[in-house]
Amino acid sequence: FGAQGEYAGLAAIKAYLNSKGESHRTVCLIPKSAHGTNPASAQMAGMKVQVVEVDKDGNIDVSHLKAMVDKHKANLAAIMITYPSTNGVFEENVREVCELIHQNGGQVYLDGANMNAQVGLCRPGDYGSDVSHLNLHKTFCIPHGGGGPGMGPIGVKLHLAPFLPSHPVVNMQSSNAGSSLGTISAAPWGSSAILPISWAYIKMMGSKGLVHATEVAILNANYMAKRLENHYKILFRGSKGFVAHEFILDVRPFKKSANIEAVDVAKRLQDYGFHAPTMSWPVAGTLMIEPTESEDKAELDRFCDSLLAIRQEIADIEEGRMDSRVNPLKMAPHSLACITSTTWNRPYSREYAAFPVPFVRPETKFWPTISRIDDIYGDQHLVCTCPPMDVYESPYEERASS
Repeated sequence: FGAQGEYAGLAAIKAYLNSKGESHRTVCLIPKSAHGTNPASAQMAGMKVQVVEVDKDGNIDVSHLKAMVDKHKANLAAIMITYPSTNGVFEENVREVCELIHQNGGQVYLDGANMNAQVGLCRPGDYGSDVSHLNLHKTFCIPHGGGGPGMGPIGVKLHLAPFLPSHPVVNMQSSNAGSSLGTISAAPWGSSAILPISWAYIKMMGSKGLVHATEVAILNANYMAKRLENHYKILFRGSKGFVAHEFILDVRPFKKSANIEAVDVAKRLQDYGFHAPTMSWPVAGTLMIEPTESEDKAELDRFCDSLLAIRQEIADIEEGRMDSRVNPLKMAPHSLACITSTTWNRPYSREYAAFPVPFVRPETKFWPTISRIDDIYGDQHLVCTCPPMDVYESPYEERASS
């Protein structure tokens, strides 16, 4: 994925600085609005991470950035920014941010995670990026999820080109033989077999189609934000009231008013037939929604209708019509085994649990495989099953006897 591209890009920056006799430059500034893999990549590249705050509107806090640059300018190596930010806003001062880093001897790494809000509309190199990777799985049609396949190609400014990765088997770039940072991937071109998918996508879309996809991704997010804004708080917006290609729903107030948290909304969405959006990141206790350009309006409306229905369920708790501990959100998701069990002692009907809105029909129902589990316990405790040896032996014995 993009993390491999991040590492390669940062390693190229470090090799470039070392070539100038500036090996002491090791500080990497990372705003809180940057993509989640950035701090880990910077650490792996041998850099020291320093965090930059964001302001109340979700933008990089320029005053804090200036203070951090002034503090670390002698050792400043780079800044990693995400544009538009993970907070769902286009950083209006992005050019100023990049210029400030360059003036103090650093390089700008622009995370390509949100390139699907830029393709055909703007170019990172024009507003100050020195190196960027492309998340092909988000922008150029590579399948996304399940841990792969991953591919994060990077683009660099000319001064960084000699420091791109090389490979001992394949002559990848003859001009950088003496200064290359070395080998990044065991395979010379990474997971190159998946690249034809992106190539075919780009060829079939054409320049106009790619621009249209970007515009629709931004339009879809703003359409959804507009439908939901009177029922949920949209955490960040641009100065003109719009979001980028994603936005954050702030559900934190419901903890106090109804004992409902982001995880409860996420679990209840399964009953409506939807996988939950990104939860508790980049802001803990919130939901970050990124519709992309892939869904039609009817699907966006179904998702919005589900969230509006869930908001009414929260209101039922707030206004005392539903118990704050036993309700459709706290007990979600409702599996088939749960709905068909002999005993049902909940203060709402089985039908309401499994088919909360008309578009969730029996013939098209997606059933969650299990009911609620303690996610955090599983994350924090190692559970050893310790199976006996005969578990491993019996398949062989069965084959031998047959």
